[in-house]
Amino acid sequence: MPEIKLTSEELRYMSLFQDITKVTARDCIIDDKNNRIIFLINPENMGIAIGKSGGNVRKLEKLLGKSVEIVAYSENLEDLIRNLMAPARVKTIKLVESNSKKTVYITVEAQDKGLAIGKSGRNVERAKLILKRYMDIDSVVVV
Repeated sequence: MPEIKLTSEELRYMSLFQDITKVTARDCIIDDKNNRIIFLINPENMGIAIGKSGGNVRKLEKLLGKSVEIVAYSENLEDLIRNLMAPARVKTIKLVESNSKKTVYITVEAQDKGLAIGKSGRNVERAKLILKRYMDIDSVVVV
């Protein structure tokens, strides 16, 4: 597992996240390309972090001026991918290594493909950022 170093900006966002949600984030990823901040938290804290009717997320978005996404973290690759792709239903996950590059192929239910990819590929981009950071996976393909 690669070593993760947090910037002072990421630490500030994590502190604000904890103040508002009362949940400690495991990690924070700033995605300037998509104007969003992604927080990784323990799965059992998802409901508390999101807040009643998404109240905590809305409050954070208003304060930060960016989209806020919360992902349930897992050290198990398959569980992490299922969490990243939710609510799309994942059928199979296949990890392929070639020329020291790792690619993960995620098969989802046909009607969930658009949901898994996201608008302009946002969900695949989020999966790439997180899987590269934690599992050293170079690319993500949704099939």
